[in-house]
Amino acid sequence: MVGYITLGTRDFDAAVAFYDAVFAAAGVERLWTHGGMAAWARDRAGAALCVTAPFDGKAASTGNGTMVALRMQDRDQVDAVHAAALAAGGSDEGAPGPRGAHGFYGAYFRDLDGHKLNAYIPG
Repeated sequence: MVGYITLGTRDFDAAVAFYDAVFAAAGVERLWTHGGMAAWARDRAGAALCVTAPFDGKAASTGNGTMVALRMQDRDQVDAVHAAALAAGGSDEGAPGPRGAHGFYGAYFRDLDGHKLNAYIPG
C-alpha cells in the first residue's frame, strides 16, 4: 500500500551520505538523485524512502509520534543497519533485540535531522 515516504532534511548532502551508509548495510542502493531529492528502495516496484529539503522553503522538522519502519531480511541486517546509522552520526533510540512475544526483532535510531526509524523483522 505504501509507495514511498519522504523525510525533510536541513542538509541534503549529509542526509544522502547518511542514508547511503544505512542502506548499504542492508544491501540497498540509492535508486536516483534528482532536483534535490534522493530515493532508496530494494527495487523500483517496492516502497521507497526519499529525502529532500522541504519544498515550502521552511526548516525541516520531525513529527512527534512519527516513525518509519524499514523491513529487513534477517536479524543480521537489523544489527548492521543500526550500527551503520550510529556510525554515520545517527543517535540510538533502542538497541537491536526482541520486542514483544511474537518474535518481532527491531532496532531504533534517529537520522541526522531527528527522524525516528526502526529496522526490523516481523515475528
